Amino acid sequence: MTSLFSSSSSNHPVNHDSVPQHHRRLSLITSISREKSRLSPLPSYVDLIEQKQALVARNHGWTTTVFVPSPFPLSTLFPNPFRRGSPRGSPRSRPVGSLSATPPPPPRRRCRVTLPIPPRIWNFCGNVLRLPLFRRRRTSTLALLALVALVWLIFTLSRRLDIGHVDTQWYGDPPTLVYSRDDLRKIWLWEIASGHYPSGRKIPDQIGVPPRFPNPGLPPAPAAFHPFSPDAHPGVGNLRKYPDIRAPVPDVAYPPRPPPGSVADLDMVMQHCDFSTHKYVRDCLEVLRLGAGVDNNKRVRRARLDEWRYIYTEHADNGTTPSSSQNPNAQRNVKPETMQEKAAMLKRQQEESLGTGAVDLDPSLSYQQAVASTYESDFTFARHGPLEPHLSLPPPLTVRRPPAFDPEDASAVPDPCDPDHPRIYHMFWAGPFTDKPYLALLSFLFTQNLGLHMPREEATDYFRSHGICRPQFWLWINPAAAAAVPSLTAERDMYETLRANPWSSPFLHERFQDVIKFKLWNTTEQLDGVPELKEEWRDSVDTLFNSGGVKYNHPKAAAPGAQRNVSAAVNGTTSASEEAERKGGDDDLFNRVGSDSVSSYDRLSVVLSDMARFVLCHRFGGTYLDADTILLRDWEELWGWKGAFAYRWSRLEKYNTAVLRMNKGSALGSFLFRTALRNGLDFHPMTVSRYTKEAHLEGLLLRLPDALFDPAWLNTENYQRDRPPFPYFTEFRDFFDNPAQSSGAPQALGFDGFFKGAYSYHFHNFWWIPFDPSRNWPDLGPRFIEGERNARIKAQSALKPGHGKSSGYDSAKPTLPPESGVSPLQEHEDALFKEELVTDDVRDLPWATVLKRTFESFVRGERPNMYGEWIMW
Repeated sequence: MTSLFSSSSSNHPVNHDSVPQHHRRLSLITSISREKSRLSPLPSYVDLIEQKQALVARNHGWTTTVFVPSPFPLSTLFPNPFRRGSPRGSPRSRPVGSLSATPPPPPRRRCRVTLPIPPRIWNFCGNVLRLPLFRRRRTSTLALLALVALVWLIFTLSRRLDIGHVDTQWYGDPPTLVYSRDDLRKIWLWEIASGHYPSGRKIPDQIGVPPRFPNPGLPPAPAAFHPFSPDAHPGVGNLRKYPDIRAPVPDVAYPPRPPPGSVADLDMVMQHCDFSTHKYVRDCLEVLRLGAGVDNNKRVRRARLDEWRYIYTEHADNGTTPSSSQNPNAQRNVKPETMQEKAAMLKRQQEESLGTGAVDLDPSLSYQQAVASTYESDFTFARHGPLEPHLSLPPPLTVRRPPAFDPEDASAVPDPCDPDHPRIYHMFWAGPFTDKPYLALLSFLFTQNLGLHMPREEATDYFRSHGICRPQFWLWINPAAAAAVPSLTAERDMYETLRANPWSSPFLHERFQDVIKFKLWNTTEQLDGVPELKEEWRDSVDTLFNSGGVKYNHPKAAAPGAQRNVSAAVNGTTSASEEAERKGGDDDLFNRVGSDSVSSYDRLSVVLSDMARFVLCHRFGGTYLDADTILLRDWEELWGWKGAFAYRWSRLEKYNTAVLRMNKGSALGSFLFRTALRNGLDFHPMTVSRYTKEAHLEGLLLRLPDALFDPAWLNTENYQRDRPPFPYFTEFRDFFDNPAQSSGAPQALGFDGFFKGAYSYHFHNFWWIPFDPSRNWPDLGPRFIEGERNARIKAQSALKPGHGKSSGYDSAKPTLPPESGVSPLQEHEDALFKEELVTDDVRDLPWATVLKRTFESFVRGERPNMYGEWIMW
């Protein structure tokens, strides 16, 4: 209840009839005295002490406040100016006892104006000029002050005046678009005709794609519970069926693998996981688990999961479509009655995608001429040079129909692997092979359908007869510094160092030769293999390393020094003097090989990898993975999606290309390479986001939610912490060092409790932190004991106080005295290889250690993989 004697203002006067006479007199005297003290121009004080404090505490500011009479009431300028405690325009609660509805009188017409005090500003400037530093340079100082004032005045006026007609880049990033609208339309039509847009999302109106242009990536009719968008183009592709994927009872201990040839409906994934629509990562992971049967039939959810099924299988259209009751979008879709009509439609589609009826533009069209044309007004073109010549694209790819497989006759069935869409994981690695690519390869063996649970000679026939395409992992090794030129024997040296390195030698075993390939990276050879770059990239060799506009000029003299250290760097056998010389020189950045710590980060290799991922996907097809990525489940349905994708940069609507899928020789790839060439060969994810956004091509490079590949990112940036996924990471280092409050979860839950439902996890660098500090060596059993022995000796020797950092895997072995009867080497190794006690291990194992030991136990044959399959040697 509001007191009648409180000093708080009210919007309505109280009823004074209910107030005693002496109370009203006291309230009236108080209000009159307050009004006089507010309106009187002379100061008023309660006592002498207040007056003395006011005189002593003088205002030493440069401005003063005056009140100027206003010809208009404030109520006409500011609505409800005295309602400070309530939102503008919302009614405020009336005090108890207030019966009058009369509005308050309008406030007095006075405006508050802040003015400078010229004498104080002049005195301050005079005191500054009297200083010894400025006394002899008074003229220069005055000129400097005048210049600062002039710049401030110009900046202020530029913000207030209309300067939209001025063709100058005042702020922000410059435009990057170098293709006309007609070429961008041709790119869209080519990708749609090739089946690379199996989506019902709306195509930007700025492109001008005909609304009836058929899409072979969509079915003629949508399936139940999976309607199309109203803006979807008519589908002429295969029919879709969304099966209920679950393990058969009683074999429910492990989840089933996805059906061969299945496809992930990424439109449904976006519907449940898109951060822009306020979807939580926790809820997204649940949909990914239950919709794919990864929950191992732990039927906590008892309702039907029809709306959460996002994996479908394709079936050839036999000329019939579902009835209109099952097809809410039947009036929009083209229903070809015969296969001849469908073939004619696809032929017409191919002619349109090649540019039939397109408006021909002059290749030398300048920026001003392009802006002046009517249909280019929705685009902002780059201001450096003319536009690119018209794109010359090959014929669109033929959309492959699902073949019929007969398990009884393997010779009569086609190859399940599509040569136009190969299933290849690419990874780029520079410097010595460590536990980081080692764990990435182990996660590949643990999760993907490679046929390791059957004899090698039977796997090929089994996969062919069941329509399973076995993926491969291509690890590209750059053994030297990023700026170095490989020698003639670089490939032979690479394999020798891989065999000598205990982290890489297990993957050269013949059991993995069909699925793991090591490739030598050669920058010159790779860039010459890209048709869009091979004739012109050498003109930009001095600024080849460009990351987000930050260019690293390539010194010609850095290559020989880096080449000398190729073999030594990979083997880890550089001497202390050579290491100091390499790290202490002027060209340290260009000679660095690998990242040993935050201070010695191999920046150039990271910049090179930004370009390498696009080169590899455009030349060979497949999916690129950063080396700090761990696979968490089978990617069968992601391989079925024929479109290109990356994933979201946390909360920003930008790309993160740590996971990048692109099709081999696609029109989108041609656009990206030509655009990057005209913009300094900049392939940083932020810059690539600008390329696609300004060209309205973001739909062709789908930006998937980071919940699929980077589920901890939003939490580390203080988002969605009210409902986080599990495990809950507040920073990426928690993967290597769990907080004490949650350190019991990794050992109790193991691999099954680590972001279950996500396709991969990205731990964001930390190359210098080992996954398993207490057992920092490959623990793969007797088949690979030699490499483990060398790694153990090196790790134990590095921990001794009298030893520095070991220079190589063989340098840690003690020398043998010629006359000794008992081998000190044997005693040393026996001491190292004695069976450890459980009390010698770390008490709280972090997630990184648990995942490493889980993958290693599968290779040792001590447990099956995540799908219940035991490795067979």
